[in-house]
Amino acid sequence: MEKKALEFRTLQAGEIDCRIATATEKGVSLLLYKDARVDQNILDETVGPMNWQRAHSRDNANCTVSIWDGEKQQWISKEDTGTESYTEKEKGLASDSFKRACFNWGIGRELYTAPFIWIPAGNCRIQEKADRNGKKWACNDRFSVKEIGYDDARNICSLVICNDSQKGRIVFNLAHPEKTDKPLPASAPQRGEPEKLKEEPKVGKAHIQTLYNECGRTGLHWKQIAGTYGVQELKDLTISQFRDAMEKFKRYPDKPDPSMQTEPPEKMDGVPWN
Repeated sequence: MEKKALEFRTLQAGEIDCRIATATEKGVSLLLYKDARVDQNILDETVGPMNWQRAHSRDNANCTVSIWDGEKQQWISKEDTGTESYTEKEKGLASDSFKRACFNWGIGRELYTAPFIWIPAGNCRIQEKADRNGKKWACNDRFSVKEIGYDDARNICSLVICNDSQKGRIVFNLAHPEKTDKPLPASAPQRGEPEKLKEEPKVGKAHIQTLYNECGRTGLHWKQIAGTYGVQELKDLTISQFRDAMEKFKRYPDKPDPSMQTEPPEKMDGVPWN
């Protein structure tokens, strides 16, 4: 009689974590993960808590998961290497190498068949963060798998993801995308959304008169100043724009004095460019 091959069940919705892979102004992409505790539970459930063991080497970088083969009366082992965590370095490395070794046994391998998961900005809270390299985008929303289904080949064929930070709204539905909740309108405040910065104050009459004086000194038209800052009228300028304009005026020369201009001679004979 042929021995039945060892097979681990597929992961359930509550055993899968959603993590943000990338964040842009237009939305975020998600990846599906499993927790090390899930691997432990499935090993206990499938082969029994006394029939498997784990061992680490190379300062936790490698993990070997061994399962007892009663027929052969020996341990069968599979090994893999992990990567460090951003938080708990040693613990994270040991946990990651353990999860990867369990992937080799087939636990959670169906996650490799997950589709590309894109959550548009209307279904999550995107925050802008700036640093020395320019603009960056971040999202602190928490997502979870509500439903997941597999075909006969253990490939993911249905997947429903909720945004827990928005009262469990459905934001991704693989099998029925039309059932995804509509994005929130841009004007609707989202829970936990940071307050918008107060609008910068506009220039006053004194500022406007100063700009007119500088235009008279330099010969520039006030519309040139307004156009530089993308406004229709000088009154629409902000204080910071006014200060920037004044800095530019300091480097701008006075317009020529008409009384100092020369007149061409009556006779053009002998003029070099004639």
